[in-house]
Amino acid sequence: MQKIRIGIAGYGNLGKSAELGIRQNEDMELVGIFTRRNPSSIKVATQGVKAYPIDEAKNMTDKIDVMILCGGSMSDLPKQGPEFANCFNTVDGFDTHAKIPEYYSEVDKAAKAGKHVSVISSGWDPGMFSMNRLMANVILPEGNDYTFWGKGVSQGHSDAIRRIEGVKNAKQYTVPIEDAIEKVRKGENPILTAREKHLRECYVVAEEGADKAKIEETIKNMPNYFAEYNTIVHFISEEELAKNHSGIPHGGFVIRSGKTGMNKEHSHLIEYSLKLDSNPDFTANVLLAYGRAAYRLNKEGVSGAKTVFDIAPAYLSIKSAEELRKTLL
Repeated sequence: MQKIRIGIAGYGNLGKSAELGIRQNEDMELVGIFTRRNPSSIKVATQGVKAYPIDEAKNMTDKIDVMILCGGSMSDLPKQGPEFANCFNTVDGFDTHAKIPEYYSEVDKAAKAGKHVSVISSGWDPGMFSMNRLMANVILPEGNDYTFWGKGVSQGHSDAIRRIEGVKNAKQYTVPIEDAIEKVRKGENPILTAREKHLRECYVVAEEGADKAKIEETIKNMPNYFAEYNTIVHFISEEELAKNHSGIPHGGFVIRSGKTGMNKEHSHLIEYSLKLDSNPDFTANVLLAYGRAAYRLNKEGVSGAKTVFDIAPAYLSIKSAEELRKTLL
């Protein structure tokens, strides 16, 4: 079997999970880790694989089939996405929903110029949840969509907090409001604002002497992340963060409530849920599956940016079309 040669750009939680995920895919092999940190400080778990300065990636285009981009959506991917798309087939989990159209456009131009395939926003939301929203919409054309996240740690929101001046470390939990979920499941079809669906709870370790009031104000007014929600900020010690908030669980629900029949007399509810013990492990495995798809599509001569909507599910699987029809159809 010719293995897909994988590079990982960024070695935080998601990058480390991507490395472990490669071990579960026998058609993939890890070529290298690319980091902004000092490579000598990186302990790569895969024997024989080295860490490199991220700027050296462009010198290894002949050694890597797909680059998995594991940076944050707030400030890493807007720059790295187009840059890497020009040099490699790429996959990322860009999750700033409001900015996906403009991000797609930038990556698409770069990927087409480099004759590569770049799959954007391919985690679980956007990603898996997006696919389920689409399927529910086409099955129930008359209805309402609802997406609830959590309770769990949002990596993107936690990263956004850690970028604030004076913040040493942070974890952010997205908490769904149970009353809103129950109304949806009962078929009441409520009109809900973001604030009525979720609470955002932040646990922040501030640097010594930092202005905590300013940090809290910055968090609560951050557009696309916290401004649209009721947000609670707790300042805690690093020891408490390590003791009580070391895990990275997450999950959520996509629900569509719809009607059919001559007089809309039949009610239907479609619900898709995820319960994740490790958000980065699950997200990384989604990215790797789409990495396989990007590689295959590019081999067929395809180029440009793609989303989960554009890729047939069979491209994600290591199994042949015959095996899929026999075992999963």
